[in-house]
Amino acid sequence: MKAAAEELGYDSAEEYLMALHELHQNGQIHVPPKNAPAPDPETQRPQLYFERADGEIYHGDSAKLMADELGEESVDLIVTSPPFGLLKEKDYGNKDADAYLNWFDQFASGFRRVLKESGSLVIDIGGAWKRGRPVRSLYHFELLIRLCRAFDFKLAQEFYWWNPAKLPLPAEWVNIRRIRVRDSVNCLWWLSKTPYPKASNKRVLQPYKEDMTKLFERGSYNTGERSGGHKPGETSFLNEHGGAIPHNLISLANTSSNTAYHKYCREKNHPIHPARFPSGIPAFFIRMLTDKGDTVFDPFAGSCMTGEVAEQMGREWICCDLEEEYLEGALGRFLEDDDSLFPSYEPSRSKPYEAVPPFLSILPEDEAPLPEDGGASRPSN
Repeated sequence: MKAAAEELGYDSAEEYLMALHELHQNGQIHVPPKNAPAPDPETQRPQLYFERADGEIYHGDSAKLMADELGEESVDLIVTSPPFGLLKEKDYGNKDADAYLNWFDQFASGFRRVLKESGSLVIDIGGAWKRGRPVRSLYHFELLIRLCRAFDFKLAQEFYWWNPAKLPLPAEWVNIRRIRVRDSVNCLWWLSKTPYPKASNKRVLQPYKEDMTKLFERGSYNTGERSGGHKPGETSFLNEHGGAIPHNLISLANTSSNTAYHKYCREKNHPIHPARFPSGIPAFFIRMLTDKGDTVFDPFAGSCMTGEVAEQMGREWICCDLEEEYLEGALGRFLEDDDSLFPSYEPSRSKPYEAVPPFLSILPEDEAPLPEDGGASRPSN
């Protein structure tokens, strides 16, 4: 470890370990030399890396791809997990957070250029701890505010991805001093260019709870006034719509390790991307926010999970990433036949407050069309 640190120019093994930890959280595997020069812009110019009937993979800088290659208002949905902020403690303020926001501006400009007026932008972003202190950074909230105020995106809704399998980190505060609890939630910002992007929650209904199913069978409901003063109508909750409207908390353990992608990477000795999100994240938003044939774009594609999900769901897709070694492994998603990414679930739930994974198959998509005006007008029935 000490030899590796010295070879890369770090002053100590501890400094090297901290860099390794931060870069791993940021979705990178290899630690660059401490004073490595910035990459040559020409090497980051996007090049078509892989193509098939429904999608394309580009190798290079996605900001350049959006500025120079993709058509204006050509994308229906951007769903992505960008590198998380690498934050260091500084006595004079959180300059790294400012640098992150400034760096992200080029992508925000690209998002506005390529996204259709009816389209949506979904960003999966995790929080960060300030180095050496049990204090959280605000960078991901500042990013949200910047996207809305500086780039005029609208916050359609915030979601939270609860990953119950996430490790109890940072160890110093959670396991050793025991003064903090597990950080198990990522923020999912759903943004749009207008207040009414096309969307329908009928596309992502979840199984009814057993109590609700019994209520339908009984045909009666307590319509008395609630503690908050609301008095629901008799028909408000007795109409069966095929499933329950989901919450904005998405419960998914990110534990898959035996897919065609994993097998391909192991066989070809390609590195497995360390910061993949589970298929249920892009699948939920692709189904709720797009139609078959729409175009889905992931500008920080990594292992191209978004592209594989989009293809299985009948959408066109575009993926882009700077790291060629990740794209080499990503080809395993498309060169081999993979099983369906969408497991089946039980048709009902028994626990009153059970957090269930996204449910994607109760209603066929053609029975839950996306409103053409994004819901600006009220339905007649």
